[in-house]
Amino acid sequence: MSPDGKTASQGHNIRQAFYEKIDPHNLTPLWEVLGALVPETPTPRAQAYKWDFAQTRDYLMEAGDLISAEEAERRVLVLENPGLRGQSRISDSLYAGLQLILPNEVAPAHRHTQSALRLVLSGEGAYTAVDGERTTMRRGDFIITPAWTYHDHGNEGDQPVIWLDGLDIPIVELLNAGFREGAPEKSQIVQRPEGDARARYGSNMLPVDFEGEQGMATKLFVYPYVDALRSVEKIASSPTDDHFGYKLRYIDPATGSSPIPTIGAFLQLLPRGMRTRAYRCTDSTIYVCLEGRGTSFIEGQEFPFAQNDIFIVPSWHQLEIAAAEETVLYSYSDRPVQKMLGLWREARL
Repeated sequence: MSPDGKTASQGHNIRQAFYEKIDPHNLTPLWEVLGALVPETPTPRAQAYKWDFAQTRDYLMEAGDLISAEEAERRVLVLENPGLRGQSRISDSLYAGLQLILPNEVAPAHRHTQSALRLVLSGEGAYTAVDGERTTMRRGDFIITPAWTYHDHGNEGDQPVIWLDGLDIPIVELLNAGFREGAPEKSQIVQRPEGDARARYGSNMLPVDFEGEQGMATKLFVYPYVDALRSVEKIASSPTDDHFGYKLRYIDPATGSSPIPTIGAFLQLLPRGMRTRAYRCTDSTIYVCLEGRGTSFIEGQEFPFAQNDIFIVPSWHQLEIAAAEETVLYSYSDRPVQKMLGLWREARL
């Protein structure tokens, strides 16, 4: 019995009556939900999971027989996290999908406030055009579509081309800041030769009147895999980091910050036989195996992976990776926006 003479049951009933009285006025007691709103540690709804590329590719090719790229606008199979079904999310904050474009197809030009990245996984002969400049898509290339830039895709080769799309759709949705519009023409008119942006912004030089600012989207929209791979291979003669092997992050050369303000991207090399020490961080991270094979251990769950397989490590989940052979992993996460807000945290165990 409480000090005022009421039993626990009576106290509960009185409180419940109070909650029901204030409910029609759109009021609710914080003390009933405080633990969920301000948890002791992150409680992501996303779950650890792996997508087998060979199987997913078969489904994507089947989709190619069902609908054209023009009719679909973007022929994509969304990688939905099992803990977030129906929400088109691979993590609580990020989107992922596998896109297919067949020979002689065009995915029409449009633009939107959501920022996007592409990671080419298989096939040759396709291109992405961003604001009037095309870039040839080659396996492992990291290609960016900054927010509100017109972009289209085409395939002038003789092979199906598949790439991973990563977008900050859930972040933009949270802020209710989504806009989208189609372009006047299906394919953009080429205004600059291929490689123009790289010459201006990616060669340790900048246009004389250009002033880069922290937080702005990069003008350099393609990061060739051959260059990135050369970098991680070059540093592989130095001592190995027990938690990462050899890991580098992509940057905008003009500012030193992430190429996309809301999404960070990384490339990592693990020597044959290495098993990383346990690590956790607050940014949910999507990994893609570009070379080699191994096993990821996420909170004790084992996820064997091979070339082009994709797996998700949710926020604050403990991760270890064992490389069966020399392995190269690409990854992307929401780290830049977390760091900008002073939220990011890691634990090297």
